[in-house]
Amino acid sequence: MNWRKFLLGVSIGFASGYLVNQTVSNKGVTAENALKNAKNAFKEIGPVTGSWIHMVPEDYRKNELTYKVYKGGISRELEDQLEQFEFIVDATTGTIIDINRL
Repeated sequence: MNWRKFLLGVSIGFASGYLVNQTVSNKGVTAENALKNAKNAFKEIGPVTGSWIHMVPEDYRKNELTYKVYKGGISRELEDQLEQFEFIVDATTGTIIDINRL
């Protein structure tokens, strides 16, 4: 057996395993991306003047299902009136699960 071919095969195997591991373990959406998606959704209705997000995912129960979520808020002015909303985003998929007007 040629040692070069053997070492090349082992190297390719380790590299492939590492890439697969990184792809599988990177499930979910970052808090920054969740906030960006929520802001973009609100910008379709009007300009956003402020926003925040809690960086640590937490458990949230809705319709007998439990989700890992990020909670955040959006403020905007519409017709000289300040509106504030709390939003809840699924930390796995990035989908907005709930919006509450404050």
